[in-house]
Amino acid sequence: MIRNQGRTRLRIGMGIMLAFLVVIAGRVIVIQGFDPTGLAAAANDLRTQSSVLGASRGTIVDASGIVLAESIIRYDIVGSPRENSAAETFQRLATDGTIDDVSRGDGLNELAHALGRPVEDIRTALSGDSQFTYLARSVSPAVEFTIAELRIPGITSRPVQQRTYPLGSVAGSIVGYVNDDGGAAGIEQTLDDQLKGADGQRTFQIGADGIIIPTAANQVTPAADGDTVKLTIDSDLQFYSQNAIEKQVKTQSAEYGNIIVVEAKTGKIRAMAETGTVDPNAPGATRAEDRGARSVTAAIEPGSTEKAITAAAAIEEGKIEPLSELLVPPTYTVNGQMFQDSFVHGEQQRTFAGIIGDSMNTGTVMVGEKLSRQQRYDYLQKFGIGQKTGIPLPGESAGLLAQPEDWDSRQEFSVLFGQGVSQTPLQTAMAFQAIANDGVRLQPQLVESTMDKDGVEHVTESGAGTKVISPETARKVRDILESVVTAGGATDVKVLGYRIGGKTGTAEAVADNGAGFDGYTASFVGMAPMEDPQYIVMVNVQRPKGNIYGVTQAAVFNDVMAQVLANYQVPASTTPSVSLAQKY
Repeated sequence: MIRNQGRTRLRIGMGIMLAFLVVIAGRVIVIQGFDPTGLAAAANDLRTQSSVLGASRGTIVDASGIVLAESIIRYDIVGSPRENSAAETFQRLATDGTIDDVSRGDGLNELAHALGRPVEDIRTALSGDSQFTYLARSVSPAVEFTIAELRIPGITSRPVQQRTYPLGSVAGSIVGYVNDDGGAAGIEQTLDDQLKGADGQRTFQIGADGIIIPTAANQVTPAADGDTVKLTIDSDLQFYSQNAIEKQVKTQSAEYGNIIVVEAKTGKIRAMAETGTVDPNAPGATRAEDRGARSVTAAIEPGSTEKAITAAAAIEEGKIEPLSELLVPPTYTVNGQMFQDSFVHGEQQRTFAGIIGDSMNTGTVMVGEKLSRQQRYDYLQKFGIGQKTGIPLPGESAGLLAQPEDWDSRQEFSVLFGQGVSQTPLQTAMAFQAIANDGVRLQPQLVESTMDKDGVEHVTESGAGTKVISPETARKVRDILESVVTAGGATDVKVLGYRIGGKTGTAEAVADNGAGFDGYTASFVGMAPMEDPQYIVMVNVQRPKGNIYGVTQAAVFNDVMAQVLANYQVPASTTPSVSLAQKY
């Protein structure tokens, strides 16, 4: 009985062992007979290593091709002392197809020669048991290629990119800058995907001992460099405008200022100058709140420059003509709200041109109330107020234009002269662009074109624009604006040889904490030459010191507009100026 039990146990044990051997044999058959490629692929994956070939970030240039931002690809050469010191000899494929045996000492000599360093320094750096050490920083692609071809065990490279801005702060708030994650401001940020390109890869195989297999394929997928971005900005004019507004803000002890230059027929921005512009080479030296373009991020009450929109709306709707006559009282009350002007006067016989010429709120409200509440809102919208322009810069503000049903009894009329509504300087400039362009408002254009890695240029389409008012209405408004300069309250605006038109603007500046007002905004927007306007110049100064009604932006406007007209060789005016009667 005991002998039978032993035999039974022996049979069971042998059965279990046999079943185990069958399972193993079956697995071997599956791997070797049915899945040979899977095993080979797994082994290949274990042997394969790769290094990154960095793509060069695209260049940003101005309208003339002057470089505003460029990248230099460099490489850090790194080593693994443990892996390198373990290989006393290694093999390398020679140019004639044979395989060379190379000693570690010869490899170190070659490496030292390629890096221009003493071999003892290299030997010391690659001694020990650590996995990582820097051998050289920021070497050229040519040096990196030479070292890669040496195929020395444990030696690899890492791409690094140096972004430089040759013109420093010129257009710095537009161009932007980069950080470790890519574009961090300006065009660098908004067009990051096009600028950054796509990294390539170098793939090679290593043996179990960590040494590169000399006969294995060394596959290279080239990097695809980023696109070149051409801006509409004229860097010379940008430099000139930045200096001009810096000087003006200093003269008026103001908080900040902007100058915008727009091409009337295309919407191309030729300059967008800010005070305190960031130098992208050292963005940390500028306060974070000062690094952007306030021309598109800061929404402010425009003041009386908005009267140009009111004039366009009233003329387009047939409510008024430039020489229509109105008896304007010292104050004007409507809906229980009293409006008055910046200067004391009695009852005056004014033309509509004279009301705009001397920037009278009273007469503007008298004309504006002929429009319905909805019409006032609709025309502000048509001129681009309350909506983003779509300019490719981060942080653009849409401004604030409340729905007409939400206007209170004062706001429904104060919007006619630029209070109770906020907009960016760029929105104001583009409203005047529409008047200059026979009533067609264009989208502001900041990017002229991009050029891909194959050298194909992709020109930015400007679009047909939006018809806001008729050409005839636009002409009448331009006559009123020219009369502001020739006969109204801005006779200090003048550029020798050219007919100029424009409008002053004065508004209260909302306090940063939103509680009330703590200063003023003083601006001037003008165009030239008035017989066929080519350029708009917008000057905005925030919180200038002194008597606000004695503050003028005429001098800086005259200076910049003269530079613009000369820069683009605009012919001088040959027709007489318009000077509409201001009174009757």
